[in-house]
Amino acid sequence: MKNFIWVLLSIVGFNSQATNVLCGHVFDAERGKMQTQQVLTMSDGLIESVADFDSQIIDLDFSKRYCLPGLIDAHTHLASEMGPGSYMYKYTLNAPDVTLNAVKHGQLTLQAGFTTVRDLGDSFGVTVALREAIKAGKVTGPRIYTSGESLATTGGHADPSNGYRDGLISPPTADDGVINSASEARRAVRKHYQDGTDLIKITATGGVLSQAASSDNSQFTDEELQAIIATANDYGFKVAAHAHGKQGMIRAIKAGVSSIEHGSYLDDEVIKLMKKHGTYLVPTLMAGAFVTEKAQIDGYFPPMVKKKAATIGPIIASAFNRAYLAGVKIAFGTDTGVSAHGQNAEEFAMMVANGMSPAEALMAATIKAADLIGEQKLGQLKAGFYADMVVTTENPLENINTLLTIPVVIKNGQVIKNEYQNE
Repeated sequence: MKNFIWVLLSIVGFNSQATNVLCGHVFDAERGKMQTQQVLTMSDGLIESVADFDSQIIDLDFSKRYCLPGLIDAHTHLASEMGPGSYMYKYTLNAPDVTLNAVKHGQLTLQAGFTTVRDLGDSFGVTVALREAIKAGKVTGPRIYTSGESLATTGGHADPSNGYRDGLISPPTADDGVINSASEARRAVRKHYQDGTDLIKITATGGVLSQAASSDNSQFTDEELQAIIATANDYGFKVAAHAHGKQGMIRAIKAGVSSIEHGSYLDDEVIKLMKKHGTYLVPTLMAGAFVTEKAQIDGYFPPMVKKKAATIGPIIASAFNRAYLAGVKIAFGTDTGVSAHGQNAEEFAMMVANGMSPAEALMAATIKAADLIGEQKLGQLKAGFYADMVVTTENPLENINTLLTIPVVIKNGQVIKNEYQNE
C-alpha cells in the first residue's frame, strides 16, 4: 500500500541557489519586535547571515515590507477535511483518494504561509509518505512532523472502528493504534517508530467529533499512559495529548506529555500542573468555533456529535484565555482539517480577540511552536536556521489580519509564492 501511495505523488523540480533578501522590517521572534533594514542571505535551504543593509546586490527587494519567520501550525490533519457527509468518507475513500487530498491540502497550507506543520492523526500512513515526497522535491508542501495514526482505546476517540456496524471490519489492534493494556501501548509506540513517524499522539479523553457519547471522559489508565511515555522516550518521541476533560488532562500531564491539544475544561489545578511540568497548550480555537457554527446546520453532524459540538467553541476560547493569563506555555495550532485547509491564519485573530497581543500570537506560531516540536532550526530568522520566511505588506503587530493574505512565501530558500513580482 505504501509503495502504491508513493506512485501517486507527482513530480515537481526545485533549484538551489544563494539569495539575498532586503527586508524593510524583520520580526524578531525572540523579542516579539520588528527590526529595520535587514539583509538575509539564504543558501542551501538555510539562512547564512542576517545583517544591516549596505550595498549588497539585492535579489529580492522587500524594503517596504514586513519579513517574518515561516509560520508553524502545530496541529493539522492534512489527510482529511470536514464537510457535509464527511462521516461517509471512511466507507468511500481509499488510500489513493486520501493521498491526493493530502497533497492538495499541503499545497494550500504552504501557500497560506505555513512552511511547517505538526500533523496529528491520519490513516494509511499518508503523511509519512507525503513528508518524504516533500523532502525529495516531488511535490510542494510544508515541512511535516507527523504522528501518523493517533493512539486510542477501544471505543474511544480515534478508534477507527467507531461508527461501523459489528462485523463490518475486524476489531482494530495495537498495530492499528488501538490499545487496551500497557503491553499493547508499548507495541503501538514501537510500531509507529517502525512506520517512521516523528512523534506520538494520544487521545487522552473523548472527543467532540467522534461517534461516542462523551467528549471529556478519561480514556487511558495510568499504567497505559506510563507505558506510552516511557517507550516514546526510548525512541526519542514527544507525545501530544488530545484532551478536553480535566481528569484525562491531569493523568496525561503527570505521565509526561509535551502538549495538551484543545484543553477545553482545564481549571486552576490543571494549569498549575501544566506550569509545573512545562506542558504546552495548543488551543485550536478555530476548530471549536467551526464545529459550534456548523452544529446549527441540520444534518451537518450526526445527532450524537451535534450535541457535543453545539457548545464547545466558547468553552475552548475561555480555557485559552484562562491559560494565557496564568502564564501557561502556548503554541499555535488550528486543528485544520476540521476547518478548511489554507485558512489557518484565522487562528491569529481569535488568539488576539481572546487576550493575546499580536506579537505573542506570532511568537506562538514561530519560536514557541518550534520549541514544542523540538527543532532547533525553526521559528526564527537567524543565521543557521531554515530559510523559511513570509512577507506581508502591513505590520502584523498593528493589524494581525494582514496574515490572512500572505503575498510572499519562501521555504528552504526557494520562493514558493511572490505576488509582488509583477508590481
